[in-house]
Amino acid sequence: MTRALPKVLAFDVFGTVVDWRGSVARESISFLAAIGRADVDPAQFADVWRMQYLRTMQDYAVSGRAFVPLDVLHREMLEAALRGIDVDPAVLDQELLTDWNRAWHRLDPWPDAVAGLTRLKARFPIVTLSNGNVALMLAMARRGGLPWDAILGAEVTGFYKPDPRAYEATARILDVAPADLCLVAAHHSDLAAARACGLATAFVGRPLEYGGREAPDAAARQDWDWVAGDFGELAERLGC
Repeated sequence: MTRALPKVLAFDVFGTVVDWRGSVARESISFLAAIGRADVDPAQFADVWRMQYLRTMQDYAVSGRAFVPLDVLHREMLEAALRGIDVDPAVLDQELLTDWNRAWHRLDPWPDAVAGLTRLKARFPIVTLSNGNVALMLAMARRGGLPWDAILGAEVTGFYKPDPRAYEATARILDVAPADLCLVAAHHSDLAAARACGLATAFVGRPLEYGGREAPDAAARQDWDWVAGDFGELAERLGC
């Protein structure tokens, strides 16, 4: 390793820190049963919901749409996913849909996440650099014991990743040069966008994020500044 250590670690959260697929699938079992669609594979439903998110984030900067919190977008995506299985969300109990949408507030950390973050926090400030809104991130942190120093992201910067302004504004908010801010993520496309803005990069592999399938952004892989199999290994590589 030749690059200087960063001053702050900023973490992508969905898929990097928490297991969105397993958690949303688990939550969706009872909700699908409640609407009479227990025949639908909950993991597949979670995948459909998430794929809409990835497309929306990629296109948001050029969509012309004013910023709205991720909870609003997740609800729109949930309704679209329901229409995809021939269920009209307008005829369903709206409180049930609201609770279902909050499944994203109740995502489980990966097994190494809490201990690894705690170890990294002993040497570095650790913050979120996520597209999640503050209420969502706070609920997730409280439920999972995630020891953030600060919760930042799209609602704070006003921009969704991979918009360059999301990364640049985070560095300004933290009063550090982009090169002194390291994005930790399990997603090559996120890291590539951060690197283009001058951030340091750390890749942590999460091979089960997509149920063992190849990640949709595998082609964006680069030679990242640090690479680790989990947060414990990353802590070792960063001298924690």
